[in-house]
Amino acid sequence: MAWLSFVFALLAGAANPFQAGTNAQLNKQLVSPLWAGAVVYATGLLGMLVLLAIVRPALPTVSQAMAVKPWAWLGGVISIASTIAGLALAQRLGAAVFMGLTVTAALTCSVLLDNSALVGFRSHAATPERVAGCLLMVAGVWLIARF
Repeated sequence: MAWLSFVFALLAGAANPFQAGTNAQLNKQLVSPLWAGAVVYATGLLGMLVLLAIVRPALPTVSQAMAVKPWAWLGGVISIASTIAGLALAQRLGAAVFMGLTVTAALTCSVLLDNSALVGFRSHAATPERVAGCLLMVAGVWLIARF
């Protein structure tokens, strides 16, 4: 069953450049990253509500909601930065450079989060091999941007 998680993660990753492209086109047509962002989040909310109506999971209890760590509520707010970046930069930089930069930044940040066991991640040391992987990502993005 672990292979299904890998497949889903790969499909989600493959969807990222499509999302960046569609969002950037929306921004171009609406001429406002803030309005385009609002539309992105409104349609995302609508999609989530449809999924909730189809799947019908149990509503979290008040005690479950109260037990959530305060920083765990910030995911949606934090995602605004990447959404606005995609709206404003994806078409200007091109899909490969934009996604290369965002994936490299995400991977590097992930290694740091794992190393420090922050925001709920289990500790996983930033070994020289993991750091080298991040540096290879930087080199890859440089090659893609250069040529």
